[in-house]
Order: sequence, then C-alpha cells, then structure tokens
Amino acid sequence: MSAENSPAERVAIGISFGNSYSSIAFTTGDGKAEVIANEDGDRQIPSILSYVEGEELHGGQAKSQLVRNAQNTVAYYRDFLGQEFKSIDPSPCHQSAHPVQHESTIAFKIRDTTEEKENAVTVSIITTRHLRRLRNSASDYLGKSVNAAVITVPTNFADAQKDALNKAAKEAGIEVLQFINEPVAAVLAYDAQPEAKLADKIVVVADLGGTRSDVAVVASRGGIYTILATIHDYEVSGFQLDQVLIDYFAKEFIKKHKSGGDPRENDRSLAKLKLECEAVKKALSIGSTANFSVESLANGIDFTSPINRTRFELLGNKIFAAFARLVAHAVEKANLDPLDISEIILAGGNSHTPKTAAAIKSVFPTTTTVLAPSTSPAAINPSELSVRGAAIQASLIQEFDVEDIEQSTHPMVTVTPHLSRAVGVLCISPDAATGKFHAIVDAETPLPVRRTAIIATPREGGDVLVKIAEAARHIKVTKPQPKSKPAKDDDDSEDDSDDESEEEEDEELREQTWQVGAVLSEAALRGLKKGAKVEVQINIAADLSVNAIYREVGGKGGVRGILQGGGAKAQNGSA
Repeated sequence: MSAENSPAERVAIGISFGNSYSSIAFTTGDGKAEVIANEDGDRQIPSILSYVEGEELHGGQAKSQLVRNAQNTVAYYRDFLGQEFKSIDPSPCHQSAHPVQHESTIAFKIRDTTEEKENAVTVSIITTRHLRRLRNSASDYLGKSVNAAVITVPTNFADAQKDALNKAAKEAGIEVLQFINEPVAAVLAYDAQPEAKLADKIVVVADLGGTRSDVAVVASRGGIYTILATIHDYEVSGFQLDQVLIDYFAKEFIKKHKSGGDPRENDRSLAKLKLECEAVKKALSIGSTANFSVESLANGIDFTSPINRTRFELLGNKIFAAFARLVAHAVEKANLDPLDISEIILAGGNSHTPKTAAAIKSVFPTTTTVLAPSTSPAAINPSELSVRGAAIQASLIQEFDVEDIEQSTHPMVTVTPHLSRAVGVLCISPDAATGKFHAIVDAETPLPVRRTAIIATPREGGDVLVKIAEAARHIKVTKPQPKSKPAKDDDDSEDDSDDESEEEEDEELREQTWQVGAVLSEAALRGLKKGAKVEVQINIAADLSVNAIYREVGGKGGVRGILQGGGAKAQNGSA
C-alpha cells in the first residue's frame, strides 16, 4: 500500500533543498525538530553528486572531487529545474560539470557509468538521485523507510519548477506532502519552540545565500503567515564573500612566490583556493583568526597564510553593506518603516558570520530584534532553520489525506482578503475631544478574524464613548531644537569655526504613532465605575462586515454594534 493511499503508512521528514547545501530533519515524539546527519556526519550536506568510474559520490565526498574530477561533478543545479536553457545563468557551474541544452530540458554531460562515454543526464534525474540519497540517509537514521516529505522552496520558485521537483521526488520514492516557502519555514521554526510566545508581528527573513540573496517580509497574524514582499538578488551572495578571500590569498601567494604564477588562472588551483577559502570563512565565524593552508596550491608550491576576522570584514564590507541595503529595500517594498519590524531572522550559512548581523543592526532601530548566533543566545542555527520548519510542518500534516492537504493549500484557501489598515478602539470620556487609539487587529491580518481586548477607560469613570475605527501607522519625526550659540569674541571666531563644523548634530527622533481614519462602529457605555475596564470583541468577516460587542469587565450584559460588508478596507494576500 502506498503512502499516498494510506496516511497511516507515511514516514515523513522535512527536506531543505538548496543550491549549495541540503538538509533533512524529523520531529521527535515530543514535537521537537531534529536535524539528521548523513553517513559522513554532515548535517549540512552539499547538494553535489560526483562519479568516479561509475561509483556515485554524494555530499562532502562529492565536493572534494571538484579539485580532481570537476567534469564529472554536478553542483548548483536546483534553480535549473523546470527552466529552459536560455533562461538560466550557468556561471555558478564554472568549476563543475557545465549545463547543456538537451531536447527541451537542461542536462549535464558526465561519465556516470563504468563506460568511457559521456551521458546526457538531465537536471531532473540528478535531482532524483540527490533526493534519493537524502531519503536513504534519513531512513538509515530512523530505522524505517522514509516515503514522504515537506520540501522547502524559494518564494520565487515557479509552478513549473515545483512540478519538476515534485516529479523528481516521486521518482526518488518521496511523496511531497507540501512545498513550504523557505522564509515561512524559518519563522515556523522559531514559533514552534516551547518557550515561544505567539504574537502578531512583522518579521523579515534574510538569507545571504551561496548563489544569491533572498529577503522576505512576513506578517505573522494568529499563527497565519502572509508574505508581504520579497527580493532576490544574484549580485549579492556568499560566492562574493568567497571571492574576496580568493583574491586576497591569491595576491598573498603571488607576493610570496612570484615564480609560482597566479593560482586563479589554473582550474585545479582555483578549485583548491575556493574550497579552502570557504573553510576559512567558516572558521572566522567561530574564532577571531584562521589559517589558510593548501598543499601544492600552484606549481607544486605549498602555501600557508594567516588572516583575522577584522581583515575579512574589511575585505567583504561592500557585500555586507549591500546585503543590509537589500533588507531595508524589502521593508520599503512592503510599504513599511523599519520601526514596523519586530524581528529580523538571519537564515543560511553566511548568517554565522558576525558582520552579517552587525550590518543589519546598523540600519534598523534598537527596537528590532536581530536573531543570529552573534546577537542572540536564543538564536537557532541559521543553517537549520528551513529544514526544522519543514519537519514541523510534516509532522502536522502527515496524517491528513492527500485531498485534505491539497484543499488546505489551494489558492481559494491561501489567497484570502487581508486588512489593509489596523482596526482598534478609542475610549472617549465626555470631557475629552479625542482618545488614545488601541490597535486590536493589525494590518495584514487574514479575514475572517476575531479578536478580544481589554481596554482601560478614562480614570474618572462615568459615561464613556467607545469607538471602533481604522488607523494607519505613522512615523512621527521630531527634529532637535537648534542649540543656542554662545557669544564669542571676534578674535576667537576663526579658531572656533573648525570646532563648530566638527560638532555632531543631534539625531532626529522617530516614533510610531497612529493616524485614525474612518469610525466603523461605536457604543456609549454609561455609569462605568472609576478605573473600570472595557472588554471589546471584534469580529470581521470575509465580506468585511464588522460585528462588535462592548461590555464592562465584571459587569452584566453588553452592547452590540454591527456594520454591514464594506466597512473595513481589505487587500488580497497570500496566507
């Protein structure tokens, strides 16, 4: 009986399939996600296959073949799935097997058998072989045959790419229960922690990946995640960080061994440079110094050179700054202000580098929490975020029927109206013209929604007018008052002018306020006790009708207010 026909027969895991690395995870009996190591002990498994006289090498073993067997080693192929050859960028494969056009798809010309001839192996077949190896590693670890998975994909993965990945997974004996977007999986990994407190928030998930950067702005509302904006940039990547180290050590080698030539001009020497520079980058994420050491780097010359973290950060400063600008641009693209962002989750291997988090912190206010190993002891390993989220989702849905899973992920369900403005309460006493706005339902919340809040009323009690209104966030900028300049003698004016120019101006103060708009419903509560509190329940239906109930906490009865459809403003979004 197949897993598709019987959910009881499923053994499901989470799979993170990246261009550079993949990982696999499962959930324990108490619901905790654990990342599985393969046979070599690697939890971050290079997404690479290599063939030596017909033997298939995988992961770390395959990666080492980039030096001596590059033409039969396939790497950086995930984004080629479901694509036409003319639309791909083959440059990441410069030091491995090159992609070629094969009929209507993309393939690699490699010797993957004991015969001397080259075969055209499609990207779909390579993916199937890679997923099969991941599945086998998980099955060996768990002691039972894995046959289903939730797989992470980038937010810009097209339907054709998902279809190709689904087909490749099925060929590998894996039923794809669901594709989950990488940033959503990362947020889920944090929200599923036992100590996590679920709250409405806006989160940015930023991944300085190997071949590209991915940034997503995610609204978390009552456990439902909505992607507000995304950015993908191939010009800012971990490869560039590797490249600054490659150039630095190549120049150091030339400086020390002028007769050795430039190691970047020889494919084998360049592959050695690249592998060691990646190891140095990882070492500098943990310690303040690292040692570059390669036997026979070029022309038989061994080369060793030290480097410290400060120099590496200076070398890569432009890349870190560009990544921070990307994150800020994603927030701007979502029509938000940095003050709106509650958390920034740094994902991916390059997030271990302390400078990555430092660059992000420099462009966001102190109220924004940056979750990375160098900034928070509570940070989850950035390399494991996506796969942990995928494993948690797999545990939640593995017992569902296929039809139920498909229905729950259908656009009719996931593409829902969202509030474009916050909805909240104003409590106004007869003596006051206005009241303070208390947001109850934040903007970007999927509909329908129900929220309850307890609001303090004016201290004197008595009659209180309670209004439910829409409001938009507003950033209030307060410029510092110019300081009065002390009188000074004419003789001192020239000497003091330089000092004045060097004086730093006080920074402007930026704070978040509300601009209250249309009133949707209101009710008068009479004879409230001094210091009383009011409980307000708001129900907003999918047709935007607003139903509100107002009552004094501890009091009897209540007042109901109803506004028919079209009251609140909405926009479409993906939940």
